Amino acid sequence: MGNGAKAAQKRERNADKNAPKGSKSQSKVNEAAKSIICQVCRQSFLITTRAPALEEHASNKHSKTSAECFPGH
Repeated sequence: MGNGAKAAQKRERNADKNAPKGSKSQSKVNEAAKSIICQVCRQSFLITTRAPALEEHASNKHSKTSAECFPGH
């Protein structure tokens, strides 16, 4: 056996190790986690967004309270 055959065998053995494992992007996960939605402008926020950030959005963007923009939250 020549060195060319050894290289081919090694490539075949390592093919499954080096196969693409899928995307490592968090974008799909992040989109699924956006469940807080402003009722005025329909902007979505991550579920982990804290109340001060929601209050800031409501007062700065709409001059309203957070209860008016985010009822039930």
